[in-house]
Amino acid sequence: MARSCAVCGKVSIDGFNPQSSGMNRVRAHRRYHPNLQVTTIQVAGKAVKTLICTRCQRTLVKPAR
Repeated sequence: MARSCAVCGKVSIDGFNPQSSGMNRVRAHRRYHPNLQVTTIQVAGKAVKTLICTRCQRTLVKPAR
């Protein structure tokens, strides 16, 4: 099972490392990972520990207008 955000479903994506010099710019493969943190949230009145990305963590803390 892949590590993903429990709120938005964000997962790792593939990409390339940027090359800064050289005529033949060889693209090296890499993976971009979401910033997942173990956080306690309320689900149906119970406290549950889940992996949540920091963007969703910020949104959950924001006061509703």
